[in-house]
Amino acid sequence: MKFADEFRDPAAARALVKSITELAGDAGAGAYKFMEVCGGHTHTIYRHGLEHLLPPSIELVHGPGCPVCVIPMGPVDDAICLAGKPDVIFTTFGDMMRVPGSDGSLLEAKARGSDVRFVYSPLDALKIAVDNPGKQVVYFAVGFETTAPSTAVTLTRAKELGVPNFSVFCNHVTIVPPMKAILDSPDLRLDGFIGPGHVSTVVGNRPYRFVPEVYGKPIVVAGFEPLDILQSIYMLLAQIREGRCEVENQYSRVVRDEGNPAALALLAEVFELRPHFEWRGLGFISQSALKLNSGYAEFDAELRYSMPALRVADPKACQCGEVLKGVIKPWECKVFGTACTPETPIGTCMVSPEGACAAYYNFGRLHRDTATLVGLPAVVARGLPGQSGHRRAAALRQVRLQPESPGLLRPRRLGRAAGAGVDRGDGRGRHVDRRQVLWRVAVPVRARGPGGHRRPPGRAGGTGLLDGIVSP
Repeated sequence: MKFADEFRDPAAARALVKSITELAGDAGAGAYKFMEVCGGHTHTIYRHGLEHLLPPSIELVHGPGCPVCVIPMGPVDDAICLAGKPDVIFTTFGDMMRVPGSDGSLLEAKARGSDVRFVYSPLDALKIAVDNPGKQVVYFAVGFETTAPSTAVTLTRAKELGVPNFSVFCNHVTIVPPMKAILDSPDLRLDGFIGPGHVSTVVGNRPYRFVPEVYGKPIVVAGFEPLDILQSIYMLLAQIREGRCEVENQYSRVVRDEGNPAALALLAEVFELRPHFEWRGLGFISQSALKLNSGYAEFDAELRYSMPALRVADPKACQCGEVLKGVIKPWECKVFGTACTPETPIGTCMVSPEGACAAYYNFGRLHRDTATLVGLPAVVARGLPGQSGHRRAAALRQVRLQPESPGLLRPRRLGRAAGAGVDRGDGRGRHVDRRQVLWRVAVPVRARGPGGHRRPPGRAGGTGLLDGIVSP
């Protein structure tokens, strides 16, 4: 891959959407339901407005592929307990700092005086341990097989150096068991999977063979650019229409069938499977997580420290579990976008950038009506057969959302940090309604910024691919 733009080309997207529409045929609304397992795919879909380019017969459902989102409240409480010990420097990735437990988050624990630090790599945590021999440094390890190899490398390095004040609180999980749990669940009917790309760079394509062989569902391992997602949907439809059911690899520029043998060997050296592990929304799943094996037990924080290790229920108002299983859309949660926002998260799905709730919130899908309105320009822009570009442009201008439009969200003022990349003013010193910001994302308006300078289209973190496809 030389340039990201090659995988965001509107002309190529138009061709793919046309092919997808032809394959889908005259099937009714929601006839094909595909789950994108990875949270990175969910982010791409809603950032670029891909769901509105597809025919109504195709519905995309988000799955449990966000590594931060699937961690239940119990391990978060254990982490806060460890961070509160006087001789401990507690380290973790930045996303985990804001995940709420039953008594606040790690960020709040830091505010109360605990020495909590976020790191970009577990090797950074090891360096902190080497630099602070009088302190115990604990690394909170989370993530799927994507991040587990970096933890394994760090542990082998710690063993080589003989660093006695370093330990790992291991909460790494594996991708196959939750997929099996979803397929066994009566709550959801699926027609296929958009397989996780990053995990597959490590584990390869072979672990997914049970999906077509046992459950009769096709799966396509996909990349993370808009054209990757569209092509994977086309490949799934092609399998269904041709009567095939197999594992296909769309992300062939990165993923190999055998995965990464060196990384897999390292995982086998350092970790072993846990008998069971609790997942948010999915409950306890057998052999779905990793722990340090006996050869690295000296670095196991669970053996070194006493922790509550309690099962803690989610807040009653939070429906992250149903969102992670794809049973409901984020806007169907009672607290989504009101009590629960990226600034004040109640559940994990609103914390991580890969969380479905955060993707819906940051890219304007605040309500069923507004989500539909994001895609309205794409519908209008298709126009009638033979309609000229000028007429389509006129139609787009006619459907611009007005602030007084009824039946939408109440106007709300945008406070500081009110969503990633959202304009906070209209160029005349006034706050803008989020509905107007939403529409500027979908149909770039040539608004003028402070000083009369023209504001670039899509300033509000908008759907560049959607804009390119719907523009006349």
